[in-house]
Amino acid sequence: MPLEAPLAPATERAAYLNGRYRHHAATTVLEHALSDAQVGRVAMVSSFGAESVVLLHLVSIIDRTLPVLFLDTQMLFPETMAYQAEVAERLGLTEIRIIRPDPVAVLARDVDNILHQVDPDGCCALRKTEPLERALKTFDAWITGRKRYQGQTRAALDFFEAEENGRIKINPLAHWDRQDIQDYMLENKLPRHPLVSRGYPSIGCAPCTTPVKEGEDPRAGRWRGRDKEECGIHFINGRLVRGRASDSTTTGDAA
Repeated sequence: MPLEAPLAPATERAAYLNGRYRHHAATTVLEHALSDAQVGRVAMVSSFGAESVVLLHLVSIIDRTLPVLFLDTQMLFPETMAYQAEVAERLGLTEIRIIRPDPVAVLARDVDNILHQVDPDGCCALRKTEPLERALKTFDAWITGRKRYQGQTRAALDFFEAEENGRIKINPLAHWDRQDIQDYMLENKLPRHPLVSRGYPSIGCAPCTTPVKEGEDPRAGRWRGRDKEECGIHFINGRLVRGRASDSTTTGDAA
């Protein structure tokens, strides 16, 4: 059999894909992302957070066998763990891969589980970005639930983004707003994360997530009181950097 042609550089593929699918709806973008040769091998990354069920439902309609990577940081709310199992069963997703931090690295860098208090970016790197990078090594692209309305750092989000490591990040819901999400959940009778009704519109790790008051930004409860909006690893002009991202930055957060 002839060998498959190598994929073009990620920047070229992302530009091509955005040009081709710029005016398509989320479902069409997702369908093509799972079949377009310029995308390659695809996985979905899901936090099983407040809004994750929408994209998971769309994926389940198209391909229930798609690998879904769930990052268990070992600091998640018990409600998130229970919700993950409930949603996976309800939607019939057959390829959930639970990704955890390297236990040796945790013992070396966070043996007392207090790293999030002194170095939240380092904790996110240890428990999120490093395990995710290892899990994504065999894939050419990954699907996220990130949306433009979720904050200034996501305001210019495209359907397809190039990463320095050569992968493509796919954001099918980039143009959806909060009402689109709520309407879809209601129309499809999708289960809600139990913490949403308790004032958590954006849900991360338990030590770094607090309830949000009426009138606050939905992500105000994430790393409250810190100069931090994302999970600590950012892409600026295609280059990985640590620390706070500018408003025009594309970040590595998944949901």
